Amino acid sequence: MATVRKTITITDQQDAWVKSQIENGNYTNDSEIIRDLIRREQERTAEIESIRAALIEAESGGEPQLFDPEAFKRRMQQAHG
Repeated sequence: MATVRKTITITDQQDAWVKSQIENGNYTNDSEIIRDLIRREQERTAEIESIRAALIEAESGGEPQLFDPEAFKRRMQQAHG
């Protein structure tokens, strides 16, 4: 995979945190931290989009139906003991 060199600016507090992550052995260098944070944000964004799509699908699924919790419990009891 090709890489692109970037220059970023962070606060002193953020720099201290980055350094502490490296000193604690969580990462080997600054770039590894940034790449991991980007990957995590990409995953989080994908999860949010998946939830958003599911909500849209549910909202367009028609009129809500009444839910009987006692009947649900009976069905679960019968199915799963």
